[in-house]
Amino acid sequence: MTNQTNKVALVTGASRGIGAAVAERLAKDGFTVVINYSGDAKVAQAVADRIEAAGGRALTAKADVSDANSVRGMFDAAEAAFGGVDVLVNNAGIMKLAKIADSDDALFDQQIAVNLKGSFNTMREAARRLRNGGRIINFSTSVVGTRLETYGIYVATKAAIEHLTAILSKELRGRAITVNAVAPGPTATDLFLNGKSDELIERFAKMVPLERLGTPEDIAAAVAFLAGPDGSWINGQTLRANGGLV
Repeated sequence: MTNQTNKVALVTGASRGIGAAVAERLAKDGFTVVINYSGDAKVAQAVADRIEAAGGRALTAKADVSDANSVRGMFDAAEAAFGGVDVLVNNAGIMKLAKIADSDDALFDQQIAVNLKGSFNTMREAARRLRNGGRIINFSTSVVGTRLETYGIYVATKAAIEHLTAILSKELRGRAITVNAVAPGPTATDLFLNGKSDELIERFAKMVPLERLGTPEDIAAAVAFLAGPDGSWINGQTLRANGGLV
């Protein structure tokens, strides 16, 4: 366990899946955690309850990351409750798959709004308000490397995030804030598993040299490394947490 007492981590999209695993892992490492969600308050509160039952501190904060005012309000709430924010984990995202020729404007606009503009909104706010010595950890995807059909627009948003990550790491010079991204491979979450046959899931697992899907806890461990003291010399990088897939 890493002692991060009095440090505050804000995790977007933290009510389920990888985001919930990240929130619980950072709480275990001693961070006070702000659990952002956009929909179901009960699910987010359940994550907070698990953290507090284990001896941690957590607060839920509803915000639509695609709305800049909502993001500002979320940072305001975190600062009012805990005095400031030290770590931003940009996990909130949506994945709508279709061939480029079959993608309508709504599919394109939704993914740009949540995945790209949402991450931009929180990065911009963090760049202005994060305490010195902090961490920004964005989420990409290993499909940036595998370039699978139907993932085009989703991958476009994530490729943009990788470049924003590298540039922001340079713009924050002098404040000892690192900016990195984690790019998961196939991970056993509802987002990934929904709508896929057992055969397809097995095929994804076998694509990985370690011959299994990742778990949310695998990805949370990578985030915890970047958020903790052992990750302090990693900056401007994308960590491909995918078991060797690409």
